[in-house]
Parts: sequence; structure tokens; C-alpha cells
Amino acid sequence: MLKQGLELKQTQKLSPLQIQTIKLIELPIQELEQRIRKELEENPVLDEDVQSESEEDQAPREVSLSEYKEDDSIPGYRLRSDNYSKDERPQYNTFSVKESFTQSLQEQLGYRSLSEHQYAVASFLIGSLDDDGYLRRSIDSVVDDLSFRANIETDEQEVLDMLKIIQEFDPAGVGARDLRECLLLQIRHCKKTPEVENAIRILRDHFNEFTSKHFQKIMTRMNLSEAELKAAIAKILKLNPSPGGQIDDSYTDQAQQIVPDFQLEYKDGELLLSMPRFSVPELRVNRKYADILMEASNSSEREKKEAAAFVKKKIDSAKWFVEAIKQRHNTLSSTMQAIVDYQHDYFVDGDESHLKPMVLKDIAEKTGFDISTISRVVNSKYIETHFGIYSLKYFFSEGLENQDGEEVSTRELKKALQECVDNEDKHKPYTDDELVDKMTEKGYKVARRTIAKYRDQLGIPKARLRKEL
Repeated sequence: MLKQGLELKQTQKLSPLQIQTIKLIELPIQELEQRIRKELEENPVLDEDVQSESEEDQAPREVSLSEYKEDDSIPGYRLRSDNYSKDERPQYNTFSVKESFTQSLQEQLGYRSLSEHQYAVASFLIGSLDDDGYLRRSIDSVVDDLSFRANIETDEQEVLDMLKIIQEFDPAGVGARDLRECLLLQIRHCKKTPEVENAIRILRDHFNEFTSKHFQKIMTRMNLSEAELKAAIAKILKLNPSPGGQIDDSYTDQAQQIVPDFQLEYKDGELLLSMPRFSVPELRVNRKYADILMEASNSSEREKKEAAAFVKKKIDSAKWFVEAIKQRHNTLSSTMQAIVDYQHDYFVDGDESHLKPMVLKDIAEKTGFDISTISRVVNSKYIETHFGIYSLKYFFSEGLENQDGEEVSTRELKKALQECVDNEDKHKPYTDDELVDKMTEKGYKVARRTIAKYRDQLGIPKARLRKEL
């Protein structure tokens, strides 16, 4: 049986200003500047103020966004808004990412004498490599993709030939299909000494025993002394298992810069937070559109009234945009100040052990903002401190209690765990149970499963795989 009825629901509709503010809060400085440029291009009533003071004194006075009232039919405007100064953009402290991994390989490919067809195949192969420099796809699938996606007909042999060329590029080991091949590609560049020859044999013929640390089996099968095995393994351990990691491919542009959104200085025992001044253009209403409004004030003509309504709509949009920029600044400033206050001891000296457990909710409660707003502020933002440049996400972590019942951050726990492993006897590395005991001695209450989880997150192998001769 069907029932009909009315249900009353209370919903909250976001205003245009709220929507603008939410979108702008998410943007780091460089993207904000691009967004402002886009607004200038898309909103015809807006002009960027580029006049000098002398020019401005001589120019007719135009429309000010800051004095506009929504209920004014013909508002009385002045020339320009007073929300930003005319200071030039300062010189930012920036840091750059390294040359693109793909870009580097493509550049090396350009020096090879290849036909246009061979170059296309090799270039496609380079694009198929993982971030760490490996080709983890079968040659068959590469051949198929070249045919269907790039319309390039080839065969397995040609792909293998091009792969061998790529495997000669820097960094050594690039283009390998597995770890064993990666290490062999690198060690073959080394000067042929007895320990290098032994290392090649280990990687080529006894790789499984090597990765499982069954050293006695290797010594028996290769008829090596313990000293000879140690010397060979020392050579292997100097090789790089992730050649692509030497070059950062997180950006496609070479030396692309990141501008910190905040700067924090420590002077005379005080933490001083500031937001770098960025080049937000001063916004004013184009004189032509201001004239339309002025003419429409004493006119009954329909077309002029419609034109005035269009201009008014665009001015409303511009007002919301400028106000949203102001609110973005206030929201970011308040949030970052709350983070600095919460992590005061850490920001004084940068000592990780002083980093308190902190989640988004903690800062939301201090600022009065929603958790979603804090999340947007934190996303893709950076701060420059006297001990380095950090993503805001770095300062957030969960926590556990120590033996005194005090909450400590997971980052502090991981640092303590890493120190335990670093200081262990590599001939008898600590098991997870022993690591629990060591952490207890340091004053941390951590369960065995937590040790295993943190060990995995830190990339620390099990005890058996940490054992050395």
C-alpha cells in the first residue's frame, strides 16, 4: 500500500560568498593568483589597477567595490577598492623540485642515432616506466599498447632492443623489469674486482638465497669464505634499488617552485607568524560600465535598464569575490596561528619529540571553524620556518599514551622505534617482542601489533631480514 505525505526538511543553502570562500581557501598562493587572473578575464566590469599615483590623480574617478550597496539602484562609487596595497610582490623563499625523471630520459634518448620509428617506440617505453624507474609490464602488453594506443606497429624484438638502449641511460638500473635485473645493470658498470665478480654471481645465480639472507647456503654453493661473502654483499648494498627515485617526477616542469603560504620567525623568544604578501591586483569597475549605471539612473529606456541590471549582477559577483579573498586570508591566518599555538614547543626548535598529537578536530575547536574548513586550509599549503619548509599536513598525527599517561604523537613513537633499530646489534637484530621491551624501557606503552605496523610504515624489515654477517 502506497502512502502519501509531506515531510519538512531543514536545509542550509550556501550563499555565493560562502561558495567563493570555500573554493578560494583550498588554493595555495600560486593557484589563487591564477584564479584572480581568470576572474579579471571573465568579469567584464573589473579592471586591474595599474596606474601610477600621478596618473590616478588626473584620471576621472570611477567605481569602488567597497562602497557598493546592494539596494542602491545607482550606487555612488569611488575609483578603486582599498582592500590591497600597491606594494610589489616580494622575493619569496622557494624550493625547487629536481628535473623530471621522464624528461631526463627523453633528453638522453635524443642523443641516440635512431630512426623515427625506433624513437617513437623508445619514447613510448620511457612513458611506460614506473616512478621508481622499472618497467613492470610485459613486453607483449607494450607491443599491444603501441599498436592500439599509439598506432605504432612493432614486435617484441624491437621493443627489447629499445629497452636495452634505455637500460644504458642514467641513472644506472633504469628500465629494469625486476630488482635482480636492476642491481645487475648497475653492478656491471663497476670495475671488475673479485668482490664485484662474486656479487654478480650472487645476483645472477643465488638471488633468492640472498634476499632470504640464507648466507650459509651461498657460501657453501659458491665456495666462499665469510670474508669474501661480506665483501661481495657490501658491494650489492651500495647499489640503488630505486633508480627513478633519484629524480623527482612529481612535477613536469624543471625547477618548478613552491611558494610558502606562511612564514614563521623565532625572535627574542617569540614566534612571529606572517603570510607573505602576494600580488593580488587591486580591483576596480571599468569606467565604461560605471557610465552605463549613471546613464540608467535618469532613463526609462528598457535596454539601458537591462544593461544596468547586467552590470549590477557583475558588480555583485566582483564584491563577493573580493570579500571571499579577505575571508580566505582571515581563515588561513587564524588556522595557522592556532597550529603554531598548539605546537609551540615544536616550532621553537624543530625537535620532533616536541610535536604533540594533533588532529583536525583539535584545531577546529580552537578556531571555531568546521573540520572540513581546517582540512581545506591544510591541503597543499606550506610554511617556512627557521628550520625548514614543511607541508601543513606534517604537523598532524594521532597519539598514544606513554607510561606516565601522557599522550605522545605517533611521529615521536616512530622516531624512538627507528632509534632502537639503528642502535641494535645487526648480528642479532631485535624481534618485534624485543622491540616492545626496548620501547617500554624508553617509557612508551606500545603493543606488538603496533610495533609491526610502525615498522612496516618506516620500511624496516623483519628481524631475520635485518641480520648481517
